[in-house]
Amino acid sequence: MDLNRIREKFEQWLQKRRAFKDQKPRYQTISGLEIKDLYTPLDIQNLDYLRDLGFPGEYPYTRGVYPNMYRGKIWTIRQFAGFGRAQDTNRRFKFLLEKGQTGLSTAFDMPTLMGYDSDHPLAEGEVGREGVAVDTLADFEILFDGIALDQVSTSFTINAPAFIIYAMYIAIGEQQGVPSHKLRGTIQNDILKEYHAQNEWIFPPEPSIKLITDIFEFSAQHTPKFNTISISGYHIREAGSTAVQELAFTLADGFAYVEAGIRAGLDVDTFAPRLSFFFNSHLDFFEEIAKFRAARRIWAREMRNRYKAKKPESWRLRFHTQTAGCSLMAQQPEVNHFRTAFEALAAVLGGTQSLHTNSFDEALQLPSEKAVTLAVRTQQVIAHEIGVINTIDPLAGSYFVEALTDQVEREAYEYFDKILEMGNGSFLDGVIAGVERGFFKKEIADAAYEFQKRVESGEYILVGVNKYVDPDEKIEVPPFKLDPTLEEDQKRFLHEVKERRDNDAVKRALADLRRAAERGDNLIPYVLEAVRRYATEGEIVDTLKVVYGTYKETLVV
Repeated sequence: MDLNRIREKFEQWLQKRRAFKDQKPRYQTISGLEIKDLYTPLDIQNLDYLRDLGFPGEYPYTRGVYPNMYRGKIWTIRQFAGFGRAQDTNRRFKFLLEKGQTGLSTAFDMPTLMGYDSDHPLAEGEVGREGVAVDTLADFEILFDGIALDQVSTSFTINAPAFIIYAMYIAIGEQQGVPSHKLRGTIQNDILKEYHAQNEWIFPPEPSIKLITDIFEFSAQHTPKFNTISISGYHIREAGSTAVQELAFTLADGFAYVEAGIRAGLDVDTFAPRLSFFFNSHLDFFEEIAKFRAARRIWAREMRNRYKAKKPESWRLRFHTQTAGCSLMAQQPEVNHFRTAFEALAAVLGGTQSLHTNSFDEALQLPSEKAVTLAVRTQQVIAHEIGVINTIDPLAGSYFVEALTDQVEREAYEYFDKILEMGNGSFLDGVIAGVERGFFKKEIADAAYEFQKRVESGEYILVGVNKYVDPDEKIEVPPFKLDPTLEEDQKRFLHEVKERRDNDAVKRALADLRRAAERGDNLIPYVLEAVRRYATEGEIVDTLKVVYGTYKETLVV
């Protein structure tokens, strides 16, 4: 390829092109990255195919983590679901499985996410409202009634009390006769992004990370098919970050967990293969695809070179994707169908292993059965009707996609440099320092503010919101109604469980747990024993609060 000749012809074209006027003075991605008017071989002249792209299933995994990708098996269709009491969510799980969902994904209510039982004063008015209420193993018995755990993988979106939910899943598997080594699924278990964005924490960072490494160690021996963490950029993006910030902060958190595991005395190759990721797929089609491809390449490079991982499984970045909730609009909600479809297509072209498509009515309420059915059908249309799974990584080699992938990667490394500087060369220390200084929150807040200014000025168009508005719009979405008695019913059920359990055994299990925490032991066996005795989530959390204390955010002005 004669680059000099291309450069000469490009300059000639550019002179002619300047006679034509553009619609806008500049073009940017949704995150604010500048976009050129045309991309040519000049923009990827430094691309080394084997170094930077390689082949699917081979280092550096830019083109995908498996050799055959969707030709062998399509991604897991894993719709997020959870509301009301365990029996309500159990019905929704079974409904989705009947519609073709291939993996379960569990949403918990706010009390459960924060480690409070349903009868706690702070839980009032929130029980079962934005996810399922779980207090004890008895709720899990109902939640998974009629669902064979050796035939389905289950994801749990919970962080601070993740170790308790993990123990409950093992215990319910025992009841079903499914040995722990056959359990498949994912626990989100990502506390660092809570300090960055979502604010659902309990303990300070150090003991919280210790609980995570406890799961790494325990799972390597007992649940080898279970993903011990889902390092989440999704909530960082939903808080207002750019695509670059989502990528950089998420991978930095991932490297921090790797360092935590190594500091705990674990061999990196014993736990790294079961680390997984969770990304947002937003509206800027090509930026999202570039983000996913860059993520794989960065992770592979750093795991092999920085952390000296030897197993290819430790280099592979596997990820779940959810379409962007923050992109859904209450105005003209039917338009959300198309937003979600394009976001889902970007995730597929970016090489996701698992996918949730949001429902069109989610800006208004919990999704209806009709809405979630259409969301599942969206994935099925992409998988079976439009041909994008026929070849692996079809956008590789695109001048624009490859240049944008490089651009996203370069900007992510600029953030890495800042984080490593705060940590004196350590991602773990740098991330914790960044949490304490409010670095991540300020970066995300500034990005959200800049984007909002673009929306309010009309520079960025949101259809039906700041342009193409329908002043006579009447939103006709059937309301999703929760049973108003569910909170009292859940409290009553919790009281019954406490009445019939062996309370002396519960007290002994909690006392053992506290002593183990004081000694610094791996806590998972002790939590598992407490769960088997029907100790409540709140009782377990309160026991550890005595030892670990609670986290209070530093005010940053």
